[in-house]
Amino acid sequence: MNDGSSGTNNSAAYGSTVGIQAETVHNSNVYFVHPDASPQEKYRVGVRFLADGIPSRAREMISDAIAHGHDNAEVRFHWVLAMLSARGYHDLSTEEIQRLHRASGLVRTYAEGEWKNALRVVFELLAMFSTADGGTGRVLERLRALSSHQRDAILRHLDLVLTGGLKDSLWVENRERAETARFGSDRVQRVWAYFEPDPIGPRALPPRPSTAPAARGALPVRTGLFVVVTGLLWILALVAEPAAAVVELLVALGAGVTAARFGRRWWYEEHQRKARDRESQVPHTGDPAYAGDGFTNRVRHSFDHYFSIRVPHGFASYEWLGYTGHIRNSLAAEIAFLYRESRISVDRVNWLIRYLAEDARDRHNEGTLFDHRPQTSAVAKLLCVVALTVLGITGLALFGTAASSVGASQMLPVVLAAAGAVWSGRAAASLWLEARGEEHRLAEETQEYQERLTARQIAYQKWKTFLDTTRPTELEMETWLTCDKTLFVDEALRHYQLTWRDLITHTILVTPARPYKRGRVKGGPWRYSRYSFRLFLVTQDGVREISTEFDFADAKRGDEQRSNYRFDALSSVQVTERTHVGYDLELVLTNGPARNIRVKDADTHQLEPDENVQEIAEINLNSAGFIHTFRLLEGIAADGKGWIERNNPNNLPPFRAAD
Repeated sequence: MNDGSSGTNNSAAYGSTVGIQAETVHNSNVYFVHPDASPQEKYRVGVRFLADGIPSRAREMISDAIAHGHDNAEVRFHWVLAMLSARGYHDLSTEEIQRLHRASGLVRTYAEGEWKNALRVVFELLAMFSTADGGTGRVLERLRALSSHQRDAILRHLDLVLTGGLKDSLWVENRERAETARFGSDRVQRVWAYFEPDPIGPRALPPRPSTAPAARGALPVRTGLFVVVTGLLWILALVAEPAAAVVELLVALGAGVTAARFGRRWWYEEHQRKARDRESQVPHTGDPAYAGDGFTNRVRHSFDHYFSIRVPHGFASYEWLGYTGHIRNSLAAEIAFLYRESRISVDRVNWLIRYLAEDARDRHNEGTLFDHRPQTSAVAKLLCVVALTVLGITGLALFGTAASSVGASQMLPVVLAAAGAVWSGRAAASLWLEARGEEHRLAEETQEYQERLTARQIAYQKWKTFLDTTRPTELEMETWLTCDKTLFVDEALRHYQLTWRDLITHTILVTPARPYKRGRVKGGPWRYSRYSFRLFLVTQDGVREISTEFDFADAKRGDEQRSNYRFDALSSVQVTERTHVGYDLELVLTNGPARNIRVKDADTHQLEPDENVQEIAEINLNSAGFIHTFRLLEGIAADGKGWIERNNPNNLPPFRAAD
């Protein structure tokens, strides 16, 4: 479910990373390859890279598998697709073209089957690259005879190689497939989950350490002293007036037991109330301590947000916020304390804050929001006060009786004994109450801790399971993005009334559009909640550039910007790499200001320890279509129309089809 909290506004200037609203790396091992993996496993991972739009890594993995002896028609089919995916023919090096020629000669050595047929079709399509359109009919028939999986893979990965009448013949069905798959697999309702960070595990405040052992350790000394001095006073009273001393002792014992019986719970309640009051003294928004703690600040804002939308029936948001102010303060202090760690964002703990807001709402509906534990009754408190009063009076009477047994000159020891009895009795009572109270508190808090932690574990598992089942796969994200690009290109062709026969080549640059959320799986490219598409259509007359921004969840696009310029109008193309900012592409036209295009933001702070900075940067640049776009524009800027003549498909050396 989308909790509705993702909407944000940002007015950061260009070049600032403030426009990144959220980012997350999913700790998936989908691309993990053990160093001792078999060639077959490396091949399978390479195919996964290819399907998910990471052809550079696919080339490495599949080539490694072939080098270690895993070679057949299926492996070669995916190797050729990886070599050509997201690349034009002019992007291939001389060595790579030679490797493709050698691979075409190996086709006859493979066993007959569907993969050999598919591999033949790929090489036949490459052979058509520099031939007249009249010979496309037979190749198209063989292409359409392949399985849908093989045919779709060929059309997708050879997108920048297929041109002219061949692509014209396939474009209608290619567009129809894109229209069908564009919102497939419940895209609109699931994309948000890709950018949702992996939730951090549940935690709860454990019980406070108990002081009962220390209290029990000191209790015998205080109790022993009380017994000794009280016994001395009673013996003196017994000598003076035996009957009165016995009565006073019995009354004192009865009053003491009564006070302990009815006062213990009362003392415990007051002690706990004062402790809770001390713990709830957390800084407020205007306090310097609060303002200096960004994580606590974000936690509080998150609590305010979720409490304002998880409101019981009959409450307005502001009323509920006022009613639960103390509870929110206490919960915010707890969560800030539990999760205040380096590199832990509040987004990862929002699931718990949301759960706590829902729990508060539900407990209010059940009438259990506030602590309604049984309180000591007024009668019990009255009996405790009466018993303590009787105990005090009886103690004074006992002192008087004991004092009557000695002369005035011997009163000092009796007074000291009485003072010792009062002091040691009070100390022993306090230690006993503390020991019993701490044992009771520890038992209560341990039970509450287990209940809270269990409830949070259930909520965490429920949310994580929901996220795991809702979050799109890499293949789904790449499929949707490919469909968006296909339909964007189709609309541009229609707008300019162009066919593929009219194009020399084309390229599309896919970059993030601010503000955005971004996410990726470990080892994969960044994917964005908002994209900017920039399409360059190259014809004999010049370059047509069309750009637009759109939200990835529903593919709704903003206004388009279009510009046309001659080949000689493109003065220069430059790339700037700034480690802590990202990659910028600068286009300089002779008749206008330079244009800066942010290709990718810096992400070194988001890399896992075992990820390579250059490798991840290359993956992201390839995913954006940057390499092909840069080479194309750089060539045009350097040679003008001469580059077009050299790279016209009809002027390139022929590619030999497989036997």
